[in-house]
Amino acid sequence: LPDQAWERVCMDQFHPMQFGKHLWICPSWNTPPDPLATTILLDPGLAFGTGTHPTTRLCLEWLDAHPPYQKQVLDYGCGSGILSIAALKLKAAQVYAVDYDPQALQSTKDNAEKNGYIDNQILTLLPEDFTPILALPGGIANTDLILANILANPLITLAPQFAQWLKPNGQLVLSGILITQVDILLEAYEKWFENVQVTTLEQWSRITFTKRN
Repeated sequence: LPDQAWERVCMDQFHPMQFGKHLWICPSWNTPPDPLATTILLDPGLAFGTGTHPTTRLCLEWLDAHPPYQKQVLDYGCGSGILSIAALKLKAAQVYAVDYDPQALQSTKDNAEKNGYIDNQILTLLPEDFTPILALPGGIANTDLILANILANPLITLAPQFAQWLKPNGQLVLSGILITQVDILLEAYEKWFENVQVTTLEQWSRITFTKRN
């Protein structure tokens, strides 16, 4: 098909979507359906994350119900930047968007700019560039909330790092987890975290924790 036909198909298939009570994802060619709602402008792109996948929906619904007001937020595996931008829209103080894929970091920058944010509000970083920024002098963790919508195996590997980076009583939201993988994730995190809640959608799960004090 000609390029224009493919573009038309994409536009016809991607519509505004609501997450929770107040949060919407809206493509740039649509008028936001609720002018009083919190709306993220986001078009389909090469990086993962437009809100259509259950794992992303689970994270967005959690953010809508728990706005990270004035919090330091880490979005690990940021993809399109959808969770980073949602956190900023919900009044986070600072967001670190981390991904191994430079294309994802560029997509996050582009989408953040489209939503009116500049570099000092959302910092896009490769993992190796991120770790030194996260700790205050003396090695004290300064992150209030970590969002990680990736896959089970890297989430298991990252458990000690997430525990180190979060403040006591900080919140951790994991997604990208199949229902059959929940138990092994709980085992990997039980040493450092408590107040576990598991929410499922289709065959996927979201697990939320609180860092032990």
